[in-house]
Amino acid sequence: MIERNTGRALGVAAALTLALAACGDDPFGPEPTDVEFAASLGIDLSEMTQTASGLYIRDDIVGTGEGPAELGDEATVPYTGWLVDGEQFDSAELVVELGVTNLIAGFTEGILGMQVGGTRTIVIPADLAYGSQELNGIPANAVLVFEIMLTALVAAPG
Repeated sequence: MIERNTGRALGVAAALTLALAACGDDPFGPEPTDVEFAASLGIDLSEMTQTASGLYIRDDIVGTGEGPAELGDEATVPYTGWLVDGEQFDSAELVVELGVTNLIAGFTEGILGMQVGGTRTIVIPADLAYGSQELNGIPANAVLVFEIMLTALVAAPG
């Protein structure tokens, strides 16, 4: 009985995979390498570091203060976010507990390793951002660009 159900589940998964492949649509949106960035953003992915998750990082200013930022630390982060066409969709300052505060995965990962005084540009693939969800003017499956600064850091207790 277990084997038959497992086989059926695998068959359904295979059928869905083939259906998605036949459509030619990536359910996670385009990769950053597949989009054209507005010139105003100054993005050249070949000059950025790609992490294992697919996030692209460029340290514009390497901080010399407290850090590096780690999971559990409290970080104060002014930021600006853009769509790849150069349209700004947000600008604010957050105080977040890294890995605890509910942020998109790519934003949290983009802060990790920074030192106070640093400025970093990150390019977040859709699967590390909002995925297929539309949110406040951000289209589904959008690749996002952020400039983040780390202005204060309080190390996690322990």
